[in-house]
Formats: sequence, structure tokens, C-alpha cells
Amino acid sequence: MAAFLFLSPATLARAAAQVPEKLSPTLLATLGNATAALPFDTPPESPPRTWFARRHASLARFIPQPEQRSALLARIQAEAALAGLAPDIVLAVIQVESGFDAQAISSAGAQGLMQVMPFWKEVIGRSADDLLEPGLNLRYGCTILAHYLALENGDLTRALARYNGSLGQTWYPERVMQSWVEYWWTPHYD
Repeated sequence: MAAFLFLSPATLARAAAQVPEKLSPTLLATLGNATAALPFDTPPESPPRTWFARRHASLARFIPQPEQRSALLARIQAEAALAGLAPDIVLAVIQVESGFDAQAISSAGAQGLMQVMPFWKEVIGRSADDLLEPGLNLRYGCTILAHYLALENGDLTRALARYNGSLGQTWYPERVMQSWVEYWWTPHYD
């Protein structure tokens, strides 16, 4: 297993603040359509019981209230499925990005669970969107990550680096993968 680096919050904020070198028209259209597609207050479908039970226990260290854990896990499952992502990777990204604090705002201005930069709202023409609203933040974050995964032909390391604004470096993908392995991955399908 690779060694994992500790980076200061200032270093993380600088990396997260980077605007992609060129905003793909496909990404902008996809993100625009995804954020307009469904209301965020619609209850998501229930995730599989085994998946839910395991993640519910793991999430307790971050969110002590069982009702909040249940609601968040259901929303993560729904948004990950909508974007075609593994929900466990989304959980790992959230853990690294915000520590499951839906109200987190970085020194660079990234907001919410998945630490989405506000410029995304402007470029898709939805400046009124509240990135601190968990469902909307998950919709943005999952859509952006799924786009980068497609752009990188399924290479999760490169997609995660793009998501973080640190393409060409591996420190951020390594942190996400470490979180995934330690907290969210199970060795069998559930």
C-alpha cells in the first residue's frame, strides 16, 4: 500500500481552489440538467439493508443522530446511483472533503459535504443554488466526479485528482482511497 501524506489545511485549500483548466461544455450541460432534473426533497429509494446497516454503523462516529445518518445515507445512495458512482467512494470523498459537515466552508470557499466550489453555480447559470443544502451539494459533487471519471476513462486516481484540482498529483486520491479502505469498503458485495 502506498504511503499517505499529511497536508496542511492551507495546502488543501489552495488545491481545491483551482478552477479546471477548461470547463467542458458536456460537463456544464450535464451538471445543468442534473441540478434541474429532480427535486431534492423527494425521499430517495431505500438502499439495500446490508449496505445500509454497515454504513450506518461506520457513519456513527461522524454523525451521532441515527435519523440524520439514515437520511444522509439514503441521499448518498440515491445521488451516487443517479451519477453512476459507487456510494462508498462518495462516502470516502465526503469524509476527506468535509468530515460529513454539511455546513463546512473551506478557506478557499468550497462548500458543503463534497466541498463544491461556488463557481460551478455561476457557470451553469444557477447562482441561487444553495451548496450547503446536502441534496443539492451531493448532486453537484457526484455529477462533477462522474464526469471526471468518464473523462479519465474510468481511472479513479486521475478523476479524484481532477475533482480536487490537483491533476498530476496523487496525494488527494490516496487520502480518499485510504478513507474508502479504512471505513467504507467491504470485501464482498452487499
